[in-house]
Amino acid sequence: MIPPFPADAARSRRLEAMIRVDHAGEFGAVQIYKGQRAVFEAARGKDKSAALIAEMEAGEKSHLDTFDRLVAERGVRPTLLAPVWRLAGFGLGAATALLGEKAVHACTAAVEEVIEQHYAKQAEELGEEEPAFRETIEQFRADESAHKETALKEGAEEAPGYRLLSSAIKLGCRAAIAISERI
Repeated sequence: MIPPFPADAARSRRLEAMIRVDHAGEFGAVQIYKGQRAVFEAARGKDKSAALIAEMEAGEKSHLDTFDRLVAERGVRPTLLAPVWRLAGFGLGAATALLGEKAVHACTAAVEEVIEQHYAKQAEELGEEEPAFRETIEQFRADESAHKETALKEGAEEAPGYRLLSSAIKLGCRAAIAISERI
């Protein structure tokens, strides 16, 4: 058997990192929505928001199912930090829900903006390679963009301390992306 060329091995490692980080990100998104939904389902008068959150969570779960399949098919090692992302995601979701509906939407808008940008960079990096994977990423990017737009329409920018909250969440998301690609 002829060993792979270094460039082939590097491309393979990069693709694995993409799948790993996307899998971790969709897992984290599901956890955020679970935390938000848990608080809103326990509160009175939050049925509309709880239903909207459940709908977005279902979309993220569908994305996660796709990445679960890709991880298995391609033999990609998932992030070792899944327990951390489970706790951090659920905690972020619950904390923003405790701050109110506008804070929940601010969280969604911030997270989805970072993920939308992340998927755009991945699609550009893939170019013509891996057309099926690129198409999946582009579809998921459109879904994330729709979630962001919904959150903005629901008043995300009206959340108390919106700029600070949004900036902190975006920083956390970018850090989680950088870490999950490697670990």
